[in-house]
Amino acid sequence: MKTITIEGQLRTGFGKTATRQLRSQELVPGVIYGGAQEISFAAPAAAFKNLVYTPSFQIAEVKLEGKTYRTIMKDLQFDKIDDKLTHIDLLELVEDKKLVADIPVKFTGVSKGVKDGGKLVTKIKSLKVKTYPKYLKAQIEVPIDNLELNGNIRVEDVKEEHYEILNSPRIPIASVVLTRQLKQEEATTAPAAGAAPAAAAAAPAAAAPAKKK
Repeated sequence: MKTITIEGQLRTGFGKTATRQLRSQELVPGVIYGGAQEISFAAPAAAFKNLVYTPSFQIAEVKLEGKTYRTIMKDLQFDKIDDKLTHIDLLELVEDKKLVADIPVKFTGVSKGVKDGGKLVTKIKSLKVKTYPKYLKAQIEVPIDNLELNGNIRVEDVKEEHYEILNSPRIPIASVVLTRQLKQEEATTAPAAGAAPAAAAAAPAAAAPAKKK
């Protein structure tokens, strides 16, 4: 799993004035929690770019005055006007302590339903899991080879060792639906199949003898 290195500094001043001063220097304030103590720090906004602006799940190693903290991203705040990052919360990874993380889902293979003309629809892009730091990985692979047309893969179908999946078990994470073309093909073939019985039923009526006056 990819690791991003962030070099920063411990915060000494707090409050609105100190925060504004940090941001004027293009520094983003942040907090590392989950370890022995909560740590307030600041780092250049550019240092967070490869961590924040990506769908990938990554480890962030934050270096502060000679110490390194292994963390994952937990929460972000952005400015309402210019959409710049204004604050970040990181969770420190403690070896013997379970954590909750959102791990991206990667679907592997080609489903039977897609081969039959259907379309794969992704319902969930990540799963919320509870595990130890040593079991963290970049993504959860979910095979979809046996997913048929109009079928679903649900949270309960994902079997991942060492992970407790916290999402509701019955929620679909992917399905294969009929494409517009396939629906049109079914619509055009259905009336043709029903036309034969109607014609057969009409034949005896046409052959019936006329009544005598």
